[in-house]
Amino acid sequence: MRRGGIAALLGLAMLAGCGRIIPAPRVITQPPAGVVATTALASGFWAGPPIDGLEIAQADAAAALQAFRESCPRLVEREDASGLTRPSDWHQSCSAAAKWPESEARRFFMQHFEAVKIGDGKAFATGYYEPEIAGVRTRQPGFDVPVYALPPDLVRAKPGDAQPNPNGTMPLGRYDETGKFVPYYERGQIYDGALDGKGLEIAWAADRVEMFFLQIQGSGRLRAPDGSVIRIGYAGQNGHAYTGIGGVMRQRGLLGTGPGQYSGSMQGIMQYVRDNPEAGSALMRENKSFVFFRELTGEGPLGALGVPVRRESSVAADPSFVPLGAPLWLKMERPEASGLWVAQDTGGAIKGANRFDTFWGAGEDARVIAGGMSSRGEALLLLPKGTLARLGSS
Repeated sequence: MRRGGIAALLGLAMLAGCGRIIPAPRVITQPPAGVVATTALASGFWAGPPIDGLEIAQADAAAALQAFRESCPRLVEREDASGLTRPSDWHQSCSAAAKWPESEARRFFMQHFEAVKIGDGKAFATGYYEPEIAGVRTRQPGFDVPVYALPPDLVRAKPGDAQPNPNGTMPLGRYDETGKFVPYYERGQIYDGALDGKGLEIAWAADRVEMFFLQIQGSGRLRAPDGSVIRIGYAGQNGHAYTGIGGVMRQRGLLGTGPGQYSGSMQGIMQYVRDNPEAGSALMRENKSFVFFRELTGEGPLGALGVPVRRESSVAADPSFVPLGAPLWLKMERPEASGLWVAQDTGGAIKGANRFDTFWGAGEDARVIAGGMSSRGEALLLLPKGTLARLGSS
């Protein structure tokens, strides 16, 4: 499970809009004026254009069908936080997907789904990937950056011990020596040794900067000098709000094309941190959010649905606006981000309607694409046929 895409968390400048999706005339529902919607059901949604009119390539549809098929066991049992669907809505399409030939994947989506525009449909997409950095299982010279497992004292407050979160859940934190519930250690405190001696280290990395960016991705690979690889995945987070250091740098005039400024890509931000060790260390600490890991032994990395995320097929979305496991269609300025995707993950920086983080796999090309991905466009959510009629009547 990932916690925020590179460009999203880095706070890159958004690009200009692309060609318009054919506007859908039929209004299903829209929020009252002045109301800030917190779910898709409350934000307003419209019937979209026919799916057979979308520019969906067969290879793209086949990859999306595979990803959708893998999501189905969760789709038919989990509650949808967006309020748009019920588990039973997915039974027919999931049953068909199990035996549908990938050679006719486009027909599958045309036959079983209808397009929906959430809010204004204007989308913004960033990218993430599975990084590989130097790391070992047992501490040794040159490998001094701890990779922590989820601490057992990181818990949710008991009712009455803290104010609930806006979504109704209790906040994450810990109970101190007096039994009082307090926020969990933030990044700077952990860097300063708050978790030392607790036996939480599952591995050791060679570079704190690389480890910081791996935390942002939420999963990755640690490669030892002998060539062995440990795969690690997201296990939890310390409960502090995420702060994109790219956004902080932009506010301070450090990003741009002028003298002394750095590129807004992941690579440019990382270069600033390396060129300015003291200021860079302080900058990383401004992101108080801290991610904990577990070792992955099967396929991975795993998304929020607990299934492997796939290159150019899986996307992170806000589950309050997109049912996790649902297909969606993007038409973006960056052509590589356009096409069919399946919402299989979430992210700390991926909040709101039509905000997406595209997954690009592992390797140097994935690092380059994800690190520079920042694209505007439009989005359509694909829901099982009949969903709009049910929502409209209710």
